[in-house]
Amino acid sequence: MSTDTSLSEQRRAAVAAALADVRQLLAGGDPDRAALAAITARLEALAAHKALFTRADFPPPEAGQGVGASTRYRLNAADGDEGLALYLNSILPGKTTQPHNHTTWAVIVAVEGQELNRLYDRTDDGSNPAQAQIRLAREFTVEPGASIAFLPDDVHSIHVVGESPTLHFHLYGKPLERLTGRIGIDPVTGAVTNYNRAHFEPSKVAA
Repeated sequence: MSTDTSLSEQRRAAVAAALADVRQLLAGGDPDRAALAAITARLEALAAHKALFTRADFPPPEAGQGVGASTRYRLNAADGDEGLALYLNSILPGKTTQPHNHTTWAVIVAVEGQELNRLYDRTDDGSNPAQAQIRLAREFTVEPGASIAFLPDDVHSIHVVGESPTLHFHLYGKPLERLTGRIGIDPVTGAVTNYNRAHFEPSKVAA
């Protein structure tokens, strides 16, 4: 990572200012889709400062780690395990995930790279905790200038496309480490699993 203290300080200040604005937008409580649109716009403004979020400071995984390897950097680790959590994800092309929810709201904004999101409707009544029925509703590619937001029960999967690793902001209402109730859904069988238990890997702390 870069040892440019000034750049690190600028980055921390920019992140802190963005999250302060997001907290103002959340003053009315849990966000609806309109509030998420405003939060997304604020995060897009942060992403426009590309010089603060470089591959030198947030390197992707080494190619030898395998197709779709990923590194997640926590940008506001000093805020602890309560409240907002902002991450910068660097993922090699080829990464895919099982359809899953978040159990909190989420916003994904690109600094660089492309991530195809498949968005699903859940068609069952949720009465069987071990099974779910989902239907592909649409696809959307997150890239610079094209962002996406989710409410807690929204279900999506990601598929990193293109030839370059991603650098994408993922902002959550709570830290991923606390989202122990997330579910993953097998799109073929409908089997439900605990998503964090099956797939979660620790984040790195950004300088």
